[in-house]
Amino acid sequence: MKSFLNKIRMPDKSGSTLNKVLFCLLFIVLGLALGVLQKWLDNTAVNELPLFLQQLDITNFFGRIAIWILLGTIISVYSKTPQKAAINTFLFLISMVSGYYLYCNFVVGFLPVSYMMIWFVASFISFFLSYICWYAKGKGIVAIIISSLILGALFSQAFIITQGIYYTYILEVITFAIGLVILFRKPKEFLIEVLLSVVFGVAFQYLFSYLSLY
Repeated sequence: MKSFLNKIRMPDKSGSTLNKVLFCLLFIVLGLALGVLQKWLDNTAVNELPLFLQQLDITNFFGRIAIWILLGTIISVYSKTPQKAAINTFLFLISMVSGYYLYCNFVVGFLPVSYMMIWFVASFISFFLSYICWYAKGKGIVAIIISSLILGALFSQAFIITQGIYYTYILEVITFAIGLVILFRKPKEFLIEVLLSVVFGVAFQYLFSYLSLY
């Protein structure tokens, strides 16, 4: 399986140990900062924010999943190897969750343990998903399907299809657009990728709607 995936996209194993450590520290610091920022926004009255941030509904945006899928995808596909993609994304997300709940505990004085555990489990799962996501920038049908699944997840957050057709938040539409740019490929393959992403996005929405009933 590993040799098959390597044919889709060959890893670049260059880079010194110092650079690897510095990049790991960078993702840890970035994750902690964004986690604290997210919780600070949660506890800041909307009317205290600049008007353009109020209009963009920035607080709800960071509280939803799309931005974190996008950031995880960016880290994954631009890492030099799938192993680095898994490690870097995991360090970023686990640090983000840690920063968020450290702020909850020491600043807000409240620690929702059940929600915290869900996000920690999601961070550990991201380790394996990021390894696979690294191959989204490769060639062939497998790479197209992987990238379409990522875009489908972003599409499902940006647009509602199962209850009419409309978008949710403008920032999530922008997030989906950025995903298209990052995962852009040759025109014919890109068209297939986009069409599949819509199919996957609608499927995700129906699946989540079904699961919410139980």
